[in-house]
Amino acid sequence: MKILSILSLLLLLTNCASGNMAKVKIGKRCTASSANQLQESSYVWFVSKDAIKDFDKRINKKNCQDS
Repeated sequence: MKILSILSLLLLLTNCASGNMAKVKIGKRCTASSANQLQESSYVWFVSKDAIKDFDKRINKKNCQDS
């Protein structure tokens, strides 16, 4: 029953992404740090078709701070 419910949830989440999503990037990536040393980091990134061209320049592994 758990597997069926997980598959159903994944199907519903796929429909939420709409047609604008171009790619799902997996792996730890971070944005550049701000003046206050704040940054966003994630292991899963949903990238739109508009942002796919410069995504790897702005959000990459080199930006991650060692913490």
